Amino acid sequence: MKITKNILMALLALLVLNACQDYAELEKNENRPNAVPAGLVLNGVLNDLTERPWSLEHRQNQFWCCNYNYYGTNEYWASATLNFMTLKNVVKMEEEAKSSGAGDVNPYSALGKFMRAYFYVRMTQRVGDLPLAAALQGLENIEPAYDTQKSIYISVLDWLEQANNDLAQLIAENNRTLSGDFYYNNDLTKWRKAINSFKLRVLISLSKKDTDAELNVKGKFAAMVNDPAKYPLMTSLADNLEYRYNGTTNLYPTNPGNRGFDKNRYNMAATYIDLLKVYNDPRVFVVANPAKKKINEGVLPNDFAAYVGASSGESLDNMSSKAGVGEYSFANQKRYYSTFAGYEPGVQMSYAELCFNMAEGINRGWATGDAAQWYQNGIKASMQYYGIAEGTVIQITEPDNDLVIGTYTASVNDYLNQASVVYAGNNANGLKQILEQKYLAFFQQAGQEAYFNFRRTGIPAFLTGPGTGNNGVIPKRWLYPRAESVNNGSNYEKAVSDQFGTAGDNLNSELWLNKN
Repeated sequence: MKITKNILMALLALLVLNACQDYAELEKNENRPNAVPAGLVLNGVLNDLTERPWSLEHRQNQFWCCNYNYYGTNEYWASATLNFMTLKNVVKMEEEAKSSGAGDVNPYSALGKFMRAYFYVRMTQRVGDLPLAAALQGLENIEPAYDTQKSIYISVLDWLEQANNDLAQLIAENNRTLSGDFYYNNDLTKWRKAINSFKLRVLISLSKKDTDAELNVKGKFAAMVNDPAKYPLMTSLADNLEYRYNGTTNLYPTNPGNRGFDKNRYNMAATYIDLLKVYNDPRVFVVANPAKKKINEGVLPNDFAAYVGASSGESLDNMSSKAGVGEYSFANQKRYYSTFAGYEPGVQMSYAELCFNMAEGINRGWATGDAAQWYQNGIKASMQYYGIAEGTVIQITEPDNDLVIGTYTASVNDYLNQASVVYAGNNANGLKQILEQKYLAFFQQAGQEAYFNFRRTGIPAFLTGPGTGNNGVIPKRWLYPRAESVNNGSNYEKAVSDQFGTAGDNLNSELWLNKN
């Protein structure tokens, strides 16, 4: 009996002790960190922002092709990858900054607004409607309702406006405490330019909605153009939002280690190469090697006719056979496979793109300005990115052994003075020139902006066939990830029905964004 009494007393004491304990404290592991510096979280978010060159996305932009199906195809996608986990990290970054003593307006919160805008644009451009107002609430709401694509863009434009205003305040106060930024080395002034330049990209993407009063695309565009002090923009290549490879811990995707695998399995795409040839564009001599068959037939390596791309729609067996006998050009192997750090950084958003976006908005009548000058500035900036200036001598190499087999002396002035390049004016022909030059400047840059611009405008025409899949039709959107229908079924079904009716979650359904 005494033993039983002692046991009961011990259990009672244990219960009293536990009642006094804070389980939040008990679950902490003293051997692991319980907080993460905001700068470290920012570093991870910026890695998720990065879209790399020489990727599947750029095959789908029709810049190059895979000719060997063991390594991939030129078919288009099915389900989208969404970035809600990254957005959760954005929220965490903001929380960590505040817990470390930052004010309500701080560098992390300002960049957090930009990151929200950036990732929501990336996601909605792929699938359409998405949870936003009710998203990122964790267990408090595990089945968030969807917001329309229009309301998402209204939120995006508001976030970008707030981010610009917050950065202006922080810069004025010299409150620049930021770490973990490998893009601009924690320079808020450059981030402000990038954020405003991105806002112009967003406004241009809404060109088919420029009469919508709530969006006020024209008014917002004109306000930015007319007030450069309030909305500073990129002014040179030094402002590019670009990922730099160090050749040690992060290697350029095409590098000497990959050359044996890649050099004959990926060739240039006709959509890109043929457009360069239409304009007698010296960039072709920088980015590609001449086709071996053309050289063997006596075509000179500095002749534009020596450069041949494959249609992205060509069947893979035909493409492989033709590439194998030298009918197609490959990426310039000396340039792209001779260094682990790469000749050039991975650009996410560029000054050249900004110039073309300015030119397009002015061409469409959204603001007053010199579209021709912005158009020329964009071409010059893209040429400069490849090291092409007036009188630059470009060495042309043979693909396998990198021997110099010819040269081409570039003249940027002669290029700009060609009848096909001289700006045709603020009309449909001028717009076509802007869009084609923007496409050329997007080569291996800016994720899938080249595709998004094609989907919005039809320029340049993408090539189709059995090689691109989807019955020879370029898809208009991605499918929602299966997890959406499994974990948020009723809201997913309503969103699909509201957007696409009986067509359902279909690759070929038009998004609100691109409907006239």
